[in-house]
Amino acid sequence: MALLIVPDGDAAGVDGAPIPGRHGHGADPVALLRRLYPPEHRLLGVEDAPDVELADVDAATLVARTWLVPPVPGVEALASPHGLPWLVARLRAPDGCPWDREQDHLTLRPYLLEETYEVYDALDAGSTPALAEELGDLLLQIVLHAQYGAEAGIFDLTDVYREVMAKIIRRHPHVFGDVEARTATDVIRNWERIKADERGERSDADAGAPTPTSDPHMPAAFAGLSRSLPALAYASEMQGRAAGLGYDWPDMEGVIDKIAEEAVELLGATDEAARREEFGDLLFVVVNLGRKLGVDAEAALRAASRKFASRFARVERMAGSDGVQLRALGLDELDELWQRAKSDERAELPDPGDREPLVREPR
Repeated sequence: MALLIVPDGDAAGVDGAPIPGRHGHGADPVALLRRLYPPEHRLLGVEDAPDVELADVDAATLVARTWLVPPVPGVEALASPHGLPWLVARLRAPDGCPWDREQDHLTLRPYLLEETYEVYDALDAGSTPALAEELGDLLLQIVLHAQYGAEAGIFDLTDVYREVMAKIIRRHPHVFGDVEARTATDVIRNWERIKADERGERSDADAGAPTPTSDPHMPAAFAGLSRSLPALAYASEMQGRAAGLGYDWPDMEGVIDKIAEEAVELLGATDEAARREEFGDLLFVVVNLGRKLGVDAEAALRAASRKFASRFARVERMAGSDGVQLRALGLDELDELWQRAKSDERAELPDPGDREPLVREPR
């Protein structure tokens, strides 16, 4: 896509979209262009302005005239949002990559899941170059699936853009409409009601036909919940939807009482099937407690598992330093090593105020 730069200094696409990258009011348009184009890329002067290479342009020159910035060839458009779709289409072309040409939605499904979890793991470190790389890998999967849809004549990337843009605008009437939402809790409550209305409209339009990833036995309030979600996330999303419709404990005490009740029922279970059922009920309520506290159960359990693995590694090292095998130690000796590892770990922790909390806005 060509860019038109007008004398007021704004750089925009011909359709009015902002330049990708670190865009914002007051941003240096020359710096933005240099993130998108190579230094030798020529800016075409409009209304008798001379053509000039990007490397020779300064901010004063750029804002003084009108310029047309032609697109770069696809293989060189490394920073353009149009480059990746071009690249994927090229890989799928008759003279493209034999491996890529053999893939379809189902064969790439494991890679989509893998890349999603790699992004999830990279989030622990915050905004890092590694996260940028993992987001790129995930974006590639999205563009690939959009390409398959285009080849089938069903949808393409523009439909993906249009659907998500329309959805987010529709679900933010407090930003793009006249609905008032003073707190994040108000936003979430409105969001769930809007989604419930959307599900009802889809059910009417589709005569109740289930989506490929939904459970046809689910009530309308839970329609569209993916069967592929991890169990904790699945339970939390279900509970959040119910709470958004008013089906929730009014306070924390009710959840705590329910946990105690389920624990008693679990201990009283007399066969494997009953224990499995009661254990599931207990887990479900514990997830609900996390939701009430604003704690992401999936993230919290992953963090606890990482902590256990890290502490166990310390125990192994300590046992090795003492010249003993873990298997040869009794319970008291193992517990002593565990407590030493725990003490050392706490001594190395940063100040609690420096750590990212595993919490989100309560739903």
